[in-house]
Amino acid sequence: MFYFLCKTILQRNNGCFISAQKPSILLLSDACIRYMSSDENQHSFTVSYLIKTYGFSPESALSISKRVNFEDPKKPDLVLSFFKNLGFSKIQISKIIRKFPETLSANLEKNIFPKVEFFISKGASTTDLIRIFTYYPWLFSRSLENQLIPSFNFFRDFHHSDEKTIAAIKRYPIILTRRLEADVIPNINTLHEYGVPASKILMLVHYFPQKIGMEADKFKKIVEEVKKMGFDPLKSQFVSAIIALTAMSRSMWDKKVDAYKRWGWSNEDICRAFVKFPWCMTNSENKIMAVMDFYVNKLGLESSVIAHRPLLLSLSLKKRLIPRASVIQFLSSKGLMKTSSGMIRVFTCTEKYFMEKCINCYEEAPQLLKLYNENLELSKQLVVKQQRIRQTKFGPFRKMLGAANK
Repeated sequence: MFYFLCKTILQRNNGCFISAQKPSILLLSDACIRYMSSDENQHSFTVSYLIKTYGFSPESALSISKRVNFEDPKKPDLVLSFFKNLGFSKIQISKIIRKFPETLSANLEKNIFPKVEFFISKGASTTDLIRIFTYYPWLFSRSLENQLIPSFNFFRDFHHSDEKTIAAIKRYPIILTRRLEADVIPNINTLHEYGVPASKILMLVHYFPQKIGMEADKFKKIVEEVKKMGFDPLKSQFVSAIIALTAMSRSMWDKKVDAYKRWGWSNEDICRAFVKFPWCMTNSENKIMAVMDFYVNKLGLESSVIAHRPLLLSLSLKKRLIPRASVIQFLSSKGLMKTSSGMIRVFTCTEKYFMEKCINCYEEAPQLLKLYNENLELSKQLVVKQQRIRQTKFGPFRKMLGAANK
């Protein structure tokens, strides 16, 4: 089945795979020559091929050529045709080459074909394959029989479904390379020992597979810490707290604690908020300061109100809080909304409920809707503007840093 899939790009010739297309003669560009010393001239064909075929800069092509080198385009052309036939774009193939240049010189029949065929046999779509292999092309260097199949089967036993297993792997393909006996299985056993239900363990494995694959000693210490904080292993917050704590270092945690204390929160407030809604500690310092400033200084809410309702900290400032606040302030000016609790409900309710209870039910609905949409549009424009500023400000620096690290 798999070779039939690839028949448009491959043909057999005395037991060897060759490209169905005639090799093209590639000439070394002048731009590339400037970046190569006499010792690197042996890589000239490889560099030229990478520039002309994938559009790599001379610097990137030269860096890649230090890890893979070939004298003719037969093998790399076959790799290109193979992935294009599967539905990969040239940009996506370039990502694979940039991360794992050895793909271009790999033995397709032994190292690449069987692994792609395996995922296809498990129901992986083109989108799935693109996600998995562009995210972590190093899978091509791992043993199918000794590593990938045993790991896939292990997680498949959890999900009882190839489709769900593929979905989990897409989120974190590296999980297939983690040590089952040394880390994954001990971590799962730790959760069992602390009384975490199988359904909650499955939630962690499925949605955050990277957490279950971390070093067993570190994982166990975090689980112990979560238990000491007062989390109930039977509830989802226990797993959420594990996810939150594994996502940051102790220094990051301390900085976020300091950020909340700047708004008058005590250690008890922070602990209570974390137990209620662990995701409040996954916010960046900037997000914490901006959202707290909005609630306290812009809307006049007491800081303690937010401490008792930490869910408010996870809401988007630009996409939800600012647009809905414009409606709240309008209604408040008309004496139609006065209490803090009313304001909080407006922020946390669904979009449908918000439209029904805060806009459509009032005589001023056309005006409210216009005000709301205007603020939504302003927020979108602000996001785009900030993205452009970051690209303009940091783009050259990132390019320079990337060149320096090569």
